[in-house]
Formats: sequence, structure tokens, C-alpha cells
Amino acid sequence: MVLKAEIHSHLEGTASPALVRKLASRHGMTLPDNLFTSDDNFRWTTFLEFLKAYDMASAVIRVPEDYRDVTYDYLKRCAAEDTLYVEVMSSPDHAAMAGMTYQDHLEGITRGITDATNDFGIEARIIVTCVRHLGPAQAEKVALQAVANPHPLVVGFGMGGDENAHHPSDFAKAFHIADEAGLQCNVHAGEMAGPESVIAALDHLPVKRIGHGVRSIEDPDLVKRLIDEEITLEVCPGSNIALGVFTSFNEHSFLKLQAAGVKVTLNSDDAPYFATSIGKEYLIAREHFKLSDDELLQLTRTSIENSFADQKTKLKLLARVQSA
Repeated sequence: MVLKAEIHSHLEGTASPALVRKLASRHGMTLPDNLFTSDDNFRWTTFLEFLKAYDMASAVIRVPEDYRDVTYDYLKRCAAEDTLYVEVMSSPDHAAMAGMTYQDHLEGITRGITDATNDFGIEARIIVTCVRHLGPAQAEKVALQAVANPHPLVVGFGMGGDENAHHPSDFAKAFHIADEAGLQCNVHAGEMAGPESVIAALDHLPVKRIGHGVRSIEDPDLVKRLIDEEITLEVCPGSNIALGVFTSFNEHSFLKLQAAGVKVTLNSDDAPYFATSIGKEYLIAREHFKLSDDELLQLTRTSIENSFADQKTKLKLLARVQSA
């Protein structure tokens, strides 16, 4: 048994096709015919098609109870794979599109976390995430909502969406609103765009973690900067292959970044969309990257040490890893 931790998982993207159908039925919704494949996976081919499928599936999450069920279901699955800690990125924008307030969406998520912690012993925290392609003004609105509604389980602020939309500097105000309120920050970069995306994020945003960042390997100076500034990469190998960032695990930059001294972690991103899970990501690292159990446990430590949890929680989790 290898204990695991995950710090890059989009909450709305954790809902399986079965759960999406259940929630649609709950609300009497008819799902689009093209949302699923014949073998019951989400249907998409390109990154932009993936984002569209994500939005269609997320539309079934309409009330706090739905967010509670999505959160609880995902943490239950993670706990079954010996996962100690998960950071989920929630999207108030998707909640708003479904007619839900920020407070309602937060109430549902926190209830799901509390129930899962009580039932399975798994710890979880929330990173409130804006959507890049919705623009800087909307990002600022999300940041202000997060700051105006503090909660002990909300520990971070981040940004996902289309990496090629807008420039990181356009979002500096939103990130500084969150940072000045004590929320730790991360941002997607270096996945669908090259190392210049990571450089721009580091230049303009108060971040200590980069979502993905795998294309940083293309710029040796950037690799050195990641090491010098102690930036953690939230690497999602299964997602990278599914989206065509790399054509194979043999070509993936994980081992090269790790060997150079960059802090890397393992994560599932949007698990059901990429036929993966946090357990499968650890298996990928064992089978394709040839990591030993001790090396996998060190990745778990890196995730916990560089999580946005408070120090007391980190020490408690690290003690559990040490005892294993």
C-alpha cells in the first residue's frame, strides 16, 4: 500500500457519467445526445471539445446537495485508493451558470468534505478557481467572492480554462485580491501553451504552484528558475497523454523535471474525462516512470508539504505517511 495525496483536481470534473446521469434525473434534465460515447465515457477529441463537454456535464450540478454528492463521491473513491489528502478546485462560475450562489456552492462542497472526512478519514481543502477564458473582470468577481466569504476549508485561489486566452498579467488584480487576503495561489500554465506561459505567470502572479507546467522542460533557464524559486508543479501524466501534450509516457517530461531538481507531484486533473484516478496516476509512475514505492511515497510527501493546508494538518498527514 502506498499512501497518496492529490493537489490538482477539478471538482466539477470529478463527476462520473453515472453521477452526471443521476443528477440530471434528479432535476428532470435531458442530457445532450453527444455528451457520452457508446462505451459510456465523456465524448471529446480536442481540448476545446473537452472544455465544452465539461461545461455540459457540470450544468447538472444545480443545488448545494448536488455539490455535496459530487464532493463526497470523489473523496470516497480517493479514500478507496489509500489517499490521505485532496485539494479540489471549485468553480463558482459553473455554479453561477446553473443558477447557484457562491454561498450555496460552498455550503454543498464543505458538507461533502465534512461527511467524507467523518466516514473515510480523508482530509480535503478547496481552491476557488476562476475560468481564464471568461476574462479578467469575471476573475476579479470570483476573487472578491472568495475573500468576502472566508471558510477554513477554502485555502487557495487559482485559474483554469483555456490557457491561450488573455495574458497572465490581465489577472494580476484578481490574484492580488486573493493573495492579500491570505489565500495561496496556483495557476494553469505550460500545458496547452509553452514555457512562455509559465514565465508570464511567474512574472505577474503571486503563485507558488503551477498547474501542469510540464512544458517548462523546453526552457533550461525556466527549469532553473522553478528550482530557485521553489515552485511546485502539479503534474497530471494521464491527462497530458489524453490531451496530446505528449504522445507517450516515454516522452513525458516528468522524470527530466524531477531529475533536474524541480518539485513535481502526481494528480488526476479531471479523472473520468481521462479514464484515470489518483490511484492510476501512481500506477503510471510505477509502470512507466519506474518509480519505487519509496519514491512514490516521497511524491506524496511533496504534495502534502506543498499543499495549501495549514501547518498542523500537514504535520498530521506527514506523520501518517511516515508511519506507513
